[in-house]
Amino acid sequence: QVQLVESGGGLVQAGGSLRLSCAASGIIFSINAMGWYRQAPGKQREWVAAITSGGYTDYANSVKGRFTISRDNAKNTVYLQMNSLKPEDTAVYCCTTIVRTVAKWGQGTQVTVSS
Repeated sequence: QVQLVESGGGLVQAGGSLRLSCAASGIIFSINAMGWYRQAPGKQREWVAAITSGGYTDYANSVKGRFTISRDNAKNTVYLQMNSLKPEDTAVYCCTTIVRTVAKWGQGTQVTVSS
């Protein structure tokens, strides 16, 4: 079965950096587009970034220039490098992919940015 396991979250001061990882299994990772979403308390889930199988990337305006999504097909892992973090980046971050038209989600990793 498909499994997505995120890691790398934590508590960081504003202006700091974190790198999130999402390890995938049960899929042919190299052909899957991957994405990151986040959800802050009391707010709707928000798309953050995506990367296609060919390496094309796209970002939400709120993180453009600060976050970088990348992938290592040899490790079946997608990353989210987050720099210049702001308190408003505080959220649970989840990775996702589509398998046969069904969205699959990891359990998420908490990112907390203190001011």
